[in-house]
Parts: sequence; structure tokens; C-alpha cells
Amino acid sequence: MQHTLDAFGLSKPECLQTLVENRTSYTLQSCELNVFETYSPSYNVPLTFSDVVITSMLRGKKVMHLFDKNGFDYLPGQTVIVPAALTMKIDFPEATTESPTQCIALAIDNDQICKTISYLNEFFPKTDTGGKWSLNFNEYHFYNCEELAQLMDKVIRICSGGSKTKDIFADLTLKELLVRIMQRQNLKVLGQDDSQAGHNSLAYVISYIKNNLGEKISAETLSNKACMSKATFYRLFKRELGISPNDFILSEKITRAKQLLSDPYIKVAVVGYQLGFSDANYFIRAFKKLAGMTPGNYQLQVRNPHL
Repeated sequence: MQHTLDAFGLSKPECLQTLVENRTSYTLQSCELNVFETYSPSYNVPLTFSDVVITSMLRGKKVMHLFDKNGFDYLPGQTVIVPAALTMKIDFPEATTESPTQCIALAIDNDQICKTISYLNEFFPKTDTGGKWSLNFNEYHFYNCEELAQLMDKVIRICSGGSKTKDIFADLTLKELLVRIMQRQNLKVLGQDDSQAGHNSLAYVISYIKNNLGEKISAETLSNKACMSKATFYRLFKRELGISPNDFILSEKITRAKQLLSDPYIKVAVVGYQLGFSDANYFIRAFKKLAGMTPGNYQLQVRNPHL
């Protein structure tokens, strides 16, 4: 489930300087928060920053063009990171006065990024041989998890607020935000690339989980697969991927449940049973918590998307 950011007020009409990417900036010592609003359909609008930028959609829809690749829809609940000095090309096909787009762009000082990454590599080195913490610009577009959305909201509140100590709080929050992004990227990479399973213990465990979602997977089984003690395995999994093994297993089961529920004739209880839930009520509660609706309502929505 992707998590949207909290609402941020639009500019008053009399304060708008332009109808395309109207910009409001909040500048701190280690970062600059920019809020962009567009009120008119526009295409191929260039935007470049001198620092690494973390962007996240608040409302509306953009089509982003990066790295000379095909454009992709950019919607609330999603984040994109962009390297310094790279020009984004942006389309606003649906922006209107009544339904504008709004997006934040958080430019972070390079020293802040380097210090955070150096600290992680010195005191919390990754387990795989030669592995280093770093921002991965090959994985630049991803859905917000709950923790990431909460941190983005916190950064926005700090930067746009009037506290005299906001530089201190922004510095601390940016460090955590960068760690969360790198964890999110690590999880995405290890979950997509089975070729790493042969030499990365966490990748092997993730592959095992994905291939055994119909089973009850125990902590002992996973720690044995990783050739670690249970305590060490849990600590490393959470530290490097930003999620506990149990929460990851549950998330993968619900993702698979959504795929199975696309069949309009399959019974909800059958789906729960196939995914190792012995208690149908627990399956329904877990599904609702992660998907925001019951399995039955999800199946109905898939069957009748216009309802």
C-alpha cells in the first residue's frame, strides 16, 4: 500500500507568479524545500537543481521524463530522487485551476548526504561482501511506505515552520529520511534481482519468502537460511531493509492475495488458505490493514472498477 503525504495549502491566487511550476521556497542550512504548483496544461517543462533532490507528489498528476527514458506517470503516494545537475522534463496533461498539481522538491546539501552515508558505512556496514550504503539512482521511482511518508511530512513541517531551531531538527530528520530511502531501495533491488541470492544472505531469504508464501514461515527457518542467529538475522534484516521479517512476509502475502483476488470467482477464504492463513478472520484483518479495504471489497472493486 502506498502512503500519501499530508495536505499542504495551495498559494493564494494573488500570490502566484506563474501558472506553471509556481515556486515557493524555504531555505535552511542543509536543505531547501520547494513547493511547486501548476494550474495549466503544459509539456516538456525543464527543471534542474544543483543538489540531489527528493521529490514527492502531493496532488494531481505529472508525467516525468528522466535519464532519456520513456516518461512515467507520477502520482501522490510516490517519490522520485534525482541526481544533482540532471534536468527533469515534466508534462502536466491534466493541470487546471480547479485541479492543480502540487509537488515538493527537497534539495539536500551534498555534505549532508556524504556525512550520513560515511557514518552508515563506518558504524553499520552492510553484510554482503564489499557492499556499501549509497543512494541508488537506478532505483529513482518508488512508492512511499508509511515511515517514509511520515518523515517527508515532518521535513515539510520543519522547513515551512517558524521555529528558531528548525535547522537542528531538519538536520536530524534528513539523516533519517536518507536512511529510509536507502533501505527502501535495498529492499526493492533485493526483491527484484534473484541473481544476488547466491551471494547475499538477505537476498536469498527474500527469494525464499517469495517462493514459499503458501507456507507458515518461521523465524528459525529464515535465520537458518541466512546462516545467522535469530537475533542477528532480525537485526540485520530490519537495519538494511527498513522492515521486520514478519512484516515483510505479511506484505508479500497481501500482495499475492491481491493477484489471486483478481479472479472474480475465487473465494476469499480460499485465498487466505492458499497463503497459509489458518484463521480467515485474521486474513481479512491483515488485508484491510495493508490494503485499506477488506478482501471482498477489493475483489468487488477489481470486478467493477467504476463503482
